[in-house]
Amino acid sequence: MKKRKISIGNIILYSVYVLIAAACIYPLLVVLGVSFTNESSISEYGFNVIPKMFSLDSYRYIIASKSTILRAYGVTIFVTVIGTVISTLVVALYAYPLSRKDFKYRKIFTFIAFFTMLFSGGTVAGYMVTTGVLHLKNSIWVLILPYVMNAWHVIVMRSFYTMSIPSAIIEAAQIDGANEYQIYFRIIMQLSLPGLATIALFSTLTYWNDWWLPLLYITDSKKYNLQYLLQSMISNIQNLTENSAQMGSANLLANVPKEGARMALCIIATAPILFVYPFFQKYFIQGLTVGSVKE
Repeated sequence: MKKRKISIGNIILYSVYVLIAAACIYPLLVVLGVSFTNESSISEYGFNVIPKMFSLDSYRYIIASKSTILRAYGVTIFVTVIGTVISTLVVALYAYPLSRKDFKYRKIFTFIAFFTMLFSGGTVAGYMVTTGVLHLKNSIWVLILPYVMNAWHVIVMRSFYTMSIPSAIIEAAQIDGANEYQIYFRIIMQLSLPGLATIALFSTLTYWNDWWLPLLYITDSKKYNLQYLLQSMISNIQNLTENSAQMGSANLLANVPKEGARMALCIIATAPILFVYPFFQKYFIQGLTVGSVKE
């Protein structure tokens, strides 16, 4: 058997990939290590991947309000799942006609989508429409509907349809008597799994990491999502740290794992996405094989 020669260029390229991977993984390992470190050890030795003094105080501090966190998890999971499904479907259905050359108004609707990428009504106008016209304040749907349509996702899907879906398939389906709905849901959607999986992943990250919409529209604490709740908890810890001297709460502050709790909150917020992402990746690879066209 012939030995494969490894060129210097490949060695350099692989080394760069390893460095990039390490630069992405190392901060996460530091956060994980600090979340399991005793607060006094953090003050003395700083942040380390391997805890100098192992402790679960940070997680005990967070678990003390587990009912609130579990409720926020429920809100976030509901918003992420429902929002991702609706957003992916709306974007895909909007982008598909734009990729069809026989669609008479595709230039107009493409311009409408592209225009919103350059100009928007602004935060004040959006708030007035959402609360005054649509009356969505303190509604769970206010965390979903504003992110349903994304013009950039539409452009990406339109390009995917144009470059990956042969027009001959559509023409053949039309000759066989299929209508537009049958063509899309039975043929085009099956061939578009890689693009749909990519858009779904982007939407999932958008909904999961969102804290801006709850900040604007949610005042009912029972409808806080996870990111906004954790942001509020971090702010409370920060306020307790800054005001401890004036309030005479030094003893209380000593029992609060300030840095460890922050890192533990980061782990709680990111862990579900880290577990879900490999499933998206697997689905994405399967979509590539399903989307192949045989001659």
